[in-house]
Amino acid sequence: MSAAPPRFPPGLRAGRAALAVSFLLQGTVFALLVTCIPEIQHRYALGDGLLPVFLAAVPVLAGVGSIASERLVRRTGARAVLRVVQPAVCLGLAAVGLGGTLWQLALSLAAFGLLVGALDASMNMLGVGLQHRYGRSIMIGFHAAFSLGAILGAALAGLGSHYGLGLPVLFGTAAAVIAPLALLAGTFPRPLADGTPTTGPAGPGDAVREAAEAAEAAARPVPWRPLLPLCLAMAFAYIADASVSNYSVKYLTDGLGSREDLAKLSYLGYMVAMLLGRALGDRAVQRFGAVPVVRAGAALAALGFGEAAVAPAAWAGIAGFTVLGLGICAIIPQVFAAGGRLFPADSDAAVARLNLFNYVGFLVGSPLVGAIADASSYRWALLAPMLLVLAVLPLAHRFAPAPAPVPAPAEAPAVG
Repeated sequence: MSAAPPRFPPGLRAGRAALAVSFLLQGTVFALLVTCIPEIQHRYALGDGLLPVFLAAVPVLAGVGSIASERLVRRTGARAVLRVVQPAVCLGLAAVGLGGTLWQLALSLAAFGLLVGALDASMNMLGVGLQHRYGRSIMIGFHAAFSLGAILGAALAGLGSHYGLGLPVLFGTAAAVIAPLALLAGTFPRPLADGTPTTGPAGPGDAVREAAEAAEAAARPVPWRPLLPLCLAMAFAYIADASVSNYSVKYLTDGLGSREDLAKLSYLGYMVAMLLGRALGDRAVQRFGAVPVVRAGAALAALGFGEAAVAPAAWAGIAGFTVLGLGICAIIPQVFAAGGRLFPADSDAAVARLNLFNYVGFLVGSPLVGAIADASSYRWALLAPMLLVLAVLPLAHRFAPAPAPVPAPAEAPAVG
């Protein structure tokens, strides 16, 4: 007779659902911004020389926001940070659409970057905390919600472009709808803090124990050295992601001679495959374990890059990027989960530091592929992120759960 599945308090399930909504809304807002870069450039008369500077400033400031969130969370909690910064990110999006001068764009993007960094960190902190309380993998599902939001945001941007809405209407309307939903999602659930797996009623000493653990964690800084392998895995995964988002369409049009409308299917295939993979990813981790899933994902992602690099025609390139999305989908959420397991008493600080390398990957990925493409070709350029994804394979053992402590053997009674 099989054991009954664990029963979780309704508040915990509500917290999980609300956090998934937050991930979905963030994916929508972020995709709206990045898919409307040509319209932003036109509205502000931003030259090609200044555009990379403005775009690079966003992930740099997001990294600052991520690290700053570590201190904010120690004082107020991740839930409080999320409740404030997610509606503020929506206002930042609206400000980008309403401005008209370069200094206004600079201020809006600076605020957006700082807030996004704090938002990404706080959402993943809460996700790691909830996973700890559930006692099983649920992090990939949150990132599936983000991917679904990104597809929704890209679709909204396409509709706005088709009907000529303009950035003030598109971004302003999106902010007016999303900000109240973000407020609701941030304030509704209460049990979003980290803690022990919650499969039954809490004991009378739980609150005292958790308070003591929190105080101890605040007094003991998280060391960087144990996190570095996971930081590298995060950066490599985001270099791969940035390579696809920035160059998949350009590779198909310039390198394979594809029509532009057909070439755009490369990124769509990548995003849909990532969404499908993340929708099933938690079950795969629960069944096979984090290490095999990460290893298989890294190998599959490298295969996708290789297939795209040798593609004889556009459809083969689209297939390669689709395979890549399926492979890369689980690595990023599993980095956060592994960091939380590595420092269970201070997972928030670990997540904030790991999240910094999200933006490092974005900063490195696009210039790396672009420089190699300028020096040789896009086919050769795709091999660089392929090799970096393969470098995740020797790091995969770092994703393993910590071994359970072995009780000390009882001492044998003395023989007189």
